[in-house]
Amino acid sequence: MTGLGTIVNALAVIVGSTLGLILKFGIPERFKATIMQAISLSVIFIGISGVLQGIFKVLSNGKIDRQFIMLMIFSLVIGGLVGEILRIEDFLEKLGDRIKKAVSSMIKSENSTFTEGFVTASLVFCVGAMAIVGSLEDGLNHNFSILFAKSILDGVTSIIFSATLGIGVMFSSVAVLLYQGSITLLAGLIKPFLTDTVVLQMSMVGSVLIFAIGLNMLGVSKIKVGNLLPAIFVPAFYYAITTLI
Repeated sequence: MTGLGTIVNALAVIVGSTLGLILKFGIPERFKATIMQAISLSVIFIGISGVLQGIFKVLSNGKIDRQFIMLMIFSLVIGGLVGEILRIEDFLEKLGDRIKKAVSSMIKSENSTFTEGFVTASLVFCVGAMAIVGSLEDGLNHNFSILFAKSILDGVTSIIFSATLGIGVMFSSVAVLLYQGSITLLAGLIKPFLTDTVVLQMSMVGSVLIFAIGLNMLGVSKIKVGNLLPAIFVPAFYYAITTLI
């Protein structure tokens, strides 16, 4: 069944969020603050490790060299411009607000963190190579193994997120369905342009966004990560253009 991996992934987020909400009531506020800081630092270093993995390569003589730096900068700049034009961050926040109003009777005590939880979780779950490669494998080969593995990771993460950010995390499953489902349906069209090198480049750019999410979660900055999302796909477009030319 095409799309099964994404469906399971979304369900894992819902189940994990539900468990997190149950646990939330037994966690004192001071513990939640410390847990949130720990999660934020973890997200930051996951982003850093992903960027370093993409930038550095070991040469045949054992020395370390850098690669793809200009492409990363180009991707972030172009992607940021596209994102600002499309106002993706505003769309995500408005979507979160609309969902919050639609279920306001359920979340009276969590209005302040609903949109933050929805946007943050949506970005964390959708940014990364596993979401892209797993969705492609789902659409092309009906291979769900990558998305099943991602489902476990997202399910565990959603437990922690919902325990600190509330029920908004649960509704990020909608973003997972739309994002990964779209890639799965378009898999046949975009697969030829996603070589191993392109996927590495996309993952590297995505890791920069994960780093930015971590900074936002710590309150260090307010980077519009949503508006930078198109940057992930710039390496694929660059490869497609250079191949066709």
